[in-house]
Amino acid sequence: MANEFLKGNAVVGQSGGPTAAINATLAGVIRGFFKYGQGHTIYGMRNGMEGFLEERLVNLNERFAKESDIELLEHTPAAALGSCRKKLPAVEGNEDYYEKVFELFRKYDIRYFFYIGGNDSMDTVAKLSAYSKKNDYEMRFVGVPKTIDNDLMGTDHTPGFGSAAKYVAVTMSEIIRDCAVYTKPAVTIVEIMGRDAGWLTASAAIGRVVNGVEPDLLYLPERNFSMEEFLEDVKAKLEEKPNVVVAVSEGIHFADGRYVGEGQQSGVADVFGHKYLAGTGKMLENTVKEQLGCKVRSVELNISQRCAAHLLSKVDIEESVRVGKAAAKAATEGASRIMMTTDRISTEPYVSEVGMADVQDIANQIKHVYDEFINERGNHVTDECCRYLLPLIMGEIQPKYEGGLPVHIII
Repeated sequence: MANEFLKGNAVVGQSGGPTAAINATLAGVIRGFFKYGQGHTIYGMRNGMEGFLEERLVNLNERFAKESDIELLEHTPAAALGSCRKKLPAVEGNEDYYEKVFELFRKYDIRYFFYIGGNDSMDTVAKLSAYSKKNDYEMRFVGVPKTIDNDLMGTDHTPGFGSAAKYVAVTMSEIIRDCAVYTKPAVTIVEIMGRDAGWLTASAAIGRVVNGVEPDLLYLPERNFSMEEFLEDVKAKLEEKPNVVVAVSEGIHFADGRYVGEGQQSGVADVFGHKYLAGTGKMLENTVKEQLGCKVRSVELNISQRCAAHLLSKVDIEESVRVGKAAAKAATEGASRIMMTTDRISTEPYVSEVGMADVQDIANQIKHVYDEFINERGNHVTDECCRYLLPLIMGEIQPKYEGGLPVHIII
């Protein structure tokens, strides 16, 4: 890695599903390039690569000339630059496509490319890096992680996950309190985001190591789902107590690979081939009602899991800003074709530091919930899992309010 500044401007974009912390990471990148960019311009691409190809750029030096605006950005949920789900074609055989992209890099004198996103975004970074190297155009490409699913390889956890996990843990605690007031047998099924990895659903159990409040049953996509065992589990819990609360990942699937909620959906998939998921909770609700005959309802937390900036994790926001700053510093010092990482040094006390890894080792890979974090029956997580997740939801941030509502920034 050449330890030298490459004279030129930078561009940063956001991709994939938004989170409550993705703008904190953006703020970190902006702060970092202001500090290490030697007076050059950092552009924001509206709606990721889609917007970049249409030259929909915003000068972030001008937009964030005031420190107060950067601070507000750190606490604003969703992707302030807008997002997209655009899959770049393979480099081989699509040189004309990539030449158009690099023509724009040259037009705006861009030498630094930062992309904030998840697995598919890291694929974009890897492909652009490969084309740049093949065609001897010197640029620095850095992936900056983001995903509430926490499923990126190479990093202990991802910015955005801690705040989403805090929302899930708090909301689950409130749902459990609500359900506990009645004596009539009832089952409440809470559907939580997570296609291939169940980290977010696992966070529903964090209360176990804090105040003893947790869902009675919990199912992750890391284990094949059995409807027969599920009904056995629910029936057994109803014999112990009148109110049973169940947490399920939207991506739980049967042994043959079919998603439990597949029958509720149209089968439509996005450009990356991911089927749209929803309806898992409703499917289980109907099955419990039919098979057990008790009162039952399902709750789908949906997008509230990723936009609840009123429940930000202080640890998450601080790490999100830090990883963004580190990305700018690493790039201006010569790093490229990397993704920034958060490395856990210790859990008690919790200490982490920023690192980096080759993005080609990360793109299109999935980090699953560790085997030792799931109980033998496959219907809950272990104490070790709860203790591992707990530090990531610690600390609160008080949003700025006006007229009783939080203030957000718009780019």
